[in-house]
Amino acid sequence: MRVALIGFGNVGRAFARLLESKRAQYPFRIVGIHTARHGTVYDPKRLPVVPQFGEAAPTVDAFLDRASPDVAIEITTLNPATGEPATSHIRAAFARHIHVITANKGPIAHAYAGLAGEAKREQVEFRFESTVMDGAPVFNMVRNTLPGVQILGFTGVLNSTTKLVVAAMQRGLTMAEGIAEAQAIGVTEADASFDIDGWDSAAKTAALANVLMDARVTPAQVDRQGIGDLTTAQAVQYEAERKTVLLVSRALRQGASLHLQVKPEVVADTNLLASMQGTSNLLLLHTDLMGTLGTCCLSPGVEQTAYGLFSDLVDIARSV
Repeated sequence: MRVALIGFGNVGRAFARLLESKRAQYPFRIVGIHTARHGTVYDPKRLPVVPQFGEAAPTVDAFLDRASPDVAIEITTLNPATGEPATSHIRAAFARHIHVITANKGPIAHAYAGLAGEAKREQVEFRFESTVMDGAPVFNMVRNTLPGVQILGFTGVLNSTTKLVVAAMQRGLTMAEGIAEAQAIGVTEADASFDIDGWDSAAKTAALANVLMDARVTPAQVDRQGIGDLTTAQAVQYEAERKTVLLVSRALRQGASLHLQVKPEVVADTNLLASMQGTSNLLLLHTDLMGTLGTCCLSPGVEQTAYGLFSDLVDIARSV
């Protein structure tokens, strides 16, 4: 299958390396890459892992027309307020009967129902496994292995940055120093305030609710509170009491109502949610038929996010 990338940051580069390593078994080929920063590059045969960019295509529409891929992978930077321009990129691909994969949670958090409807009308596939847990199976798990199960709610610790920042503050550092540590290992959003203020978690919460619970909400409708008010003195005190602060995402359906929230919670270090250290994430799904079950990803990085894209690509290839 011919693949075009919209965006080529750390995840895109890791994905290109992964495709090259699996090329003998999975002969996918990247035929075009379009970026806002580096420009655009095409090769109908196959681009190298380290491409040489030329002048940028004037629009994503023009890029898709020239690249003519079977699958477009949208991996631009998150805009938690609107989900744009990623949502428009996805719609441009659908309009050209191109399958789409995205690691950008914005479109799923803001426009999932509409996008899923458009994909169905255009008879193309739409996948987004890497949007919430760095490629760990969540959406594919529910779709493929839990037939007939209703998701009644969920509980998750889904933001790595805030956990790293709190851990740094428990060592006596300031919040700014903790953010700098997280930025140094490349796990923060481009604007770290999206993490600290809870917008990243709110977008993931909305995305999960939209896909798994047909919520049709946006991040602005999530009851959101970040960790910005936490002080170093408080963090150190919690550490002495063998507790920590986690930014927890929760969803609960009660009758016709659905409550979504992202808030800091003080939990004992023996709590299951606190067992996920560093960049590790945990999501528990509360269901009608299977009780509570979950998935976790231990110390994920860009390679795991890239694998989520790869698994979606394989899934699409098997479906068409």
